[in-house]
Parts: sequence; structure tokens; C-alpha cells
Amino acid sequence: MQWNDWLQHLDPEVWLPWAGSALRILGILLAAWIFAGIMQRAIGAFRERAAARMTDANARQRAETLGRAARYVIAVLVGGIALMLVLAELRISLAPILGASGVIGLAIGFGSQSLVKDYFSGLFILLEDQIRKGDVVRVATLDGLVEDVTLRHVRLRDYDGNVHFIPNNLITTVTNMSRNFAYAVIDLPVAFDADVDRALALLRTRAEAFCQDEDFGARILAPVEMVGVDRWEGRGVVIRCRFKVLPLEQWNVKREFLRRMQLAFVSEGFNLPGEEITLRTPGPSAGPSGPPEDATFSARAARQA
Repeated sequence: MQWNDWLQHLDPEVWLPWAGSALRILGILLAAWIFAGIMQRAIGAFRERAAARMTDANARQRAETLGRAARYVIAVLVGGIALMLVLAELRISLAPILGASGVIGLAIGFGSQSLVKDYFSGLFILLEDQIRKGDVVRVATLDGLVEDVTLRHVRLRDYDGNVHFIPNNLITTVTNMSRNFAYAVIDLPVAFDADVDRALALLRTRAEAFCQDEDFGARILAPVEMVGVDRWEGRGVVIRCRFKVLPLEQWNVKREFLRRMQLAFVSEGFNLPGEEITLRTPGPSAGPSGPPEDATFSARAARQA
């Protein structure tokens, strides 16, 4: 049977309305896709123009984060409106659906409380500028670099390269280690019998020279802050200082300064706190079954010997 013969057996009053509905549904979906694309492109262009006028890197990061969240919201809204128009075109009444949505929503709400909390928490995280893409943060006992922030979750990559997806409702406290500036805190242990004043003078001299270093001086924002003897620890004392540095540079500055102070302490003859070790050896007057004598000495003294 030819195509024209087959069409002649069909009632035009039946298939013409359905064909018209199909074309209108196709038009709705096409219009929604075009509108969503235009809006997302407009948001992206506005974000890029605003970021180009910003001199602060933190402000540019926030603009990027808010721009991605806005594009996500636009996609959800346009998709929802398109879905309702398609249902109406299929002659599916929305009134019973909307009427039943209250009862269904109540039932679903008990099972999706965490999802609702995710979106509300994510909204306030973005509005209050707590986390941005590119920050190093500690949330939900996890540390890492923020790769993405959405209304649903925060994506972190830790030092080992593991990726963590943290729902926003689990984030109760945010520790941001990359906002505006940071401190590189230096703790140096020295032995009890060391000349602490000379150690402090050496620490200050090397710290001031470190602030003028060609490579690391640009990362340090203020002169070194000397705390002095901070505490007793084990068999020695701990002297402390800190550098105010650029965001994310606290670890690099701390590692390099500790390396240089280790070389300085060795060259100046300072010792780290020693550990006492007790050895039990037979005494000179003891027989094979006689009681042993204790010989106690410090591991530091043994190393010097």
C-alpha cells in the first residue's frame, strides 16, 4: 500500500490535531532550549565583563561562583515551565496534579528533608560568600581545594588527589584557609640547656633576612611577629614566630623557613630536645644472676659522642 493510500484511510479530524500538538510541543522544547541558551550566555557575558572590571581576585572568584549558580537556576526554571506547557499541550490537566502535589509533596518532604536542607544551605553559602571555587577549606572534617560549589554540594579535592562530594546540609562550620591573607606559624623546639636568648636572636635575624629574600619576600605581607618561648614540650622548649603571607602561601613559606632554620641551628650548634633511654646491663659487682644496673643517658648525648 502506497503512502497516499494509507493516508486516505485515516480520518483527518483525528490525526491533524495530534500532528498540530506534536509540532507545538516541538516548538515549545525548541524555544525553551534557545531561551535557556540565550540566558546562560547572557549571564556568562555579564560575569566576564564584571570580572574584567574587578581588580580583586577574590571578587572575581565570587562572581564566577554566583554566575554558575545563576545558570543552574535558569536551567531549572525554564525546564519546569517547558514541562508544564508540554503537559497542557497533551491535554493533561494540571489542576489535579497541582491539587495532589500538596499531599504528595508532604509525603515526599519527609523523605527529602536533607535535599531541601542542601538547597537552602547552598543558597546561604553562596549569598554569604563563605566558599568560592579555588579556595582551600575545611568542611565536614575534610580539607581540600574547592573545585565546584553548587546549591546541592561542594566538591573538594584533597592533597592525595581524592575527590569528595559534600552535601551542603552537612556543612555546619567552614574554615577557609585562603581568604585575603594567612599566617605561617613557625614552632622551633630547642633543648632545655640551650641558650634561649641566643636562639631567639638567631631566629629574628634569619626571619628578617627571609623577609628580604628574592623569591619568598614577595609572598610575605608584613614583618615577622616574634612570640618568644611559647611552651614547654617534652624535654625542651618551643619558640614561636609567624609570618603574614599571601593566601595559600603559608605552607610554602613555613617549609622553606624551617629548612633554613634547621641549617642555621646545625651551624650554630643548637640541639633539639633529647630523649632519655634506659639500658639495663650487668653491673661490675654482679654475678651472672645478680641484679642489673641502670645506665641512663640522652640520645642527644649519644649522637654527639
